[in-house]
Amino acid sequence: MRIGIDLGGTKLEGIALDSEGRELARKRIPTPDGGYDSTIGAVCDLVHELEKITDQTGTVGIGIPGTISPTTGLVKNANSTCLIGHSLDRDLEAKLQRSVRVVNDANCFAVSEAADGAGKGANLVFGVILGTGVGGGLAISGTAHTGINAIGGEWGHNPLPWPSDDERPGPLCYCGKHGCIETFLSGPGLQLDYRMESGNEQVAEQIVEQALNGDSVAERVLARYEERLARGLATIINILDPDVIVLGGGISNLDRLYTSVPNLWQSWVFSDRTDTPLRKNLHGDSSGVRGAAWLWPDTTV
Repeated sequence: MRIGIDLGGTKLEGIALDSEGRELARKRIPTPDGGYDSTIGAVCDLVHELEKITDQTGTVGIGIPGTISPTTGLVKNANSTCLIGHSLDRDLEAKLQRSVRVVNDANCFAVSEAADGAGKGANLVFGVILGTGVGGGLAISGTAHTGINAIGGEWGHNPLPWPSDDERPGPLCYCGKHGCIETFLSGPGLQLDYRMESGNEQVAEQIVEQALNGDSVAERVLARYEERLARGLATIINILDPDVIVLGGGISNLDRLYTSVPNLWQSWVFSDRTDTPLRKNLHGDSSGVRGAAWLWPDTTV
């Protein structure tokens, strides 16, 4: 049995899968607000609860909004700041008395979609998260590729490629640089573009709805978004040439992306033609927790 835990800022979700990937149990609880120790305790309690429900012992994979530094062995780059600077994997292993695998949540998304989702059967899957931020993850032969610096797939903190003059220097990113892909292609980035165009404040869902209803301003904003996404993904194709790109996050629900973006990206892909499939995720917001479970390709602890 495989157990996956998605450790988010507001919720902890756990899932138990059998050897074929079928769901045996699932449970979601609020993330404790008492800090690191209470978070560790809640994760362990959730693992034990899933094992009690299934009457089985499982491997444990954890997806976190950050990563384990290969240099220090401590969590870095985490939105859940209470995790930063702690040896999360070792602390969990000590409490659970077994090996634990901890990986960035975007990589978990890629692994999930590679294992039994929209990228099933593909050797190299690039998973894209288009939500509050812009994340990316790599799954190679069904295994997360984290890289020597544990930042594999972090395309959101590269500059938007082939920028026009009015895209320079670009919005300020929380990482301290201007013009990161995340500042253009995240939900807040889409909202910022709409506000700059119209002078009004709308969330991403409202912008999409207005475009569907024929609003010309919203349509121009979405067309720019698609063109920017095409540029960003063209660089991924030029570097990795993945077998499939899978979109996740709230903006991935915009169905027009799957025809418009591949029609646009050929202009920037260094090839006479581009056959890369762009697909919507199969597992929705369950991909992260399923991918955490699939961090163990087999169920040998």
